[in-house]
Amino acid sequence: MTPGSTVFLGAAAAVGGAINSVAGGGSFISFPALLFSGASPVTANATNTVALWPGSLASAIEYRHELRNSDAPLVALCAASFIGGLAGSILLLCTAEHTFVLLIPWLLAFATLLFTFGQRLAKKLLRDRRAPIGSIVAAQSIVAIYGGYFGGGMGIMMLALLTMCGISDVNRSNAIKNVLATFINGIAVLAFLIAGAIDWGRGGIMIVGGIAGGYAGAAIARRTDPRRVRAAVLGIAWATSTFFFVKTYARWSPW
Repeated sequence: MTPGSTVFLGAAAAVGGAINSVAGGGSFISFPALLFSGASPVTANATNTVALWPGSLASAIEYRHELRNSDAPLVALCAASFIGGLAGSILLLCTAEHTFVLLIPWLLAFATLLFTFGQRLAKKLLRDRRAPIGSIVAAQSIVAIYGGYFGGGMGIMMLALLTMCGISDVNRSNAIKNVLATFINGIAVLAFLIAGAIDWGRGGIMIVGGIAGGYAGAAIARRTDPRRVRAAVLGIAWATSTFFFVKTYARWSPW
């Protein structure tokens, strides 16, 4: 890779890691960056998971104090995240490259819609009542399968579920979300390692950027208005989804 590509991927991973720690949606930055750098779609998705996982871990460590006295069933949610993440990663590895190319615009559009309307929908459905714990854990299993397969918008889905657990504190919700993301992506990373699906040239650069961005993002999140970050991510998400629909279905591939 050229020095320019190295800087580009490192910066994309840093921004993606920081966004994940504050508001979620970092994959809208890092995944397209890998595609634009020349990685094949399935490899880009697997490499993106590996690149952002250390950042999620760093964010979870930084947020550790907010995990005390949590109202969420953390052990059950972590178990659901682990099992679902494994299932989703295996499903990705079984998906043909051509099929995944056609799915990318739809996955990005789905993630964008979740990121746009997820929290408002959750609050409307909740109506000041807590959802049953069993339902929350089952829903987290589905989120984890999606996370292991693709992951875009996964953070906002988990924040919506935590709202249904009755957790209103932003920092506590982010702390739990980052722990669950660490379990989902951690087992997916292991599956991708075993399958040899990772581009380590690109992935190594992005791991460094993701760690730096994730740790720094968590450190400044308490002083940042998440609404401003979400607004910026939403603009990027809608633009990215539109771009990939045009490129893919106009038969002019962006990679």
